[in-house]
Amino acid sequence: MTLMNRVIACLDVKDGRVVKGVGFVNLRDEGDPVVLAERYEAQGADEIVYLDISATNEGRATLLDLVRRTAERLFIPLTVGGGMRSVDDIASALRAGADKIAINSAGVRRPGLFTEAATRFGSQCVVASIDAKRNGAYWEVYVNGGRQPTGLDAIQWSVTCAARGAGEILLTSIDRDGARVGYDLELLKAVASYATVPVIASGGAGSASDIRDAFTRGGADAALLAGLLHSGVTDIQSIKSALRADGISVRMAA
Repeated sequence: MTLMNRVIACLDVKDGRVVKGVGFVNLRDEGDPVVLAERYEAQGADEIVYLDISATNEGRATLLDLVRRTAERLFIPLTVGGGMRSVDDIASALRAGADKIAINSAGVRRPGLFTEAATRFGSQCVVASIDAKRNGAYWEVYVNGGRQPTGLDAIQWSVTCAARGAGEILLTSIDRDGARVGYDLELLKAVASYATVPVIASGGAGSASDIRDAFTRGGADAALLAGLLHSGVTDIQSIKSALRADGISVRMAA
């Protein structure tokens, strides 16, 4: 059986609103998260990702309310990330209606969190979110919304995350974020070649051909889209039609 490649809509949330920038900065307001989540599901998104990029106490509370309101309306999986520092934070997000949780900064500071989460809730709902930026001969992992370098090698860190219990890797290229010039295929291919779990490409999609390349040349199992959708340049249904025409196996909206 051929597994379908997934097209995922990502909503970066700050203070209850969807925002998007370039390289994680110069954020602009893109609208209401619940409205956009419903719109992208109707277009054929396979999953929705909410990332609380402020991750303050107030922001997390707001995000959980958004999760509840969104989960009531969605029929596709919802992943929630940002501020997940403990299994209690994770449990709160899952109780609010999330299907998966994404761990980033807290996992770098305490890798055991991946194991604790996987043991309690199952690896299938634990996503390792990795923000990587080229640093000479390697890609360095960044935390705190892409502001703080860690010295970790993104490829090695992805292997560690999977070994610790993450069931999926969300790999974002900070260099390509919002640029719409295509995913960092070199980074993607390097991580996917070592990964024992599915890899989601993120950062840089500008067209259906970029997404096709992520699948065929980068080895990704799924592709994350944000600014390309928010701008209205295209929609998920059009992207999937183009992918199918190129021989990519994707689920089409009913």
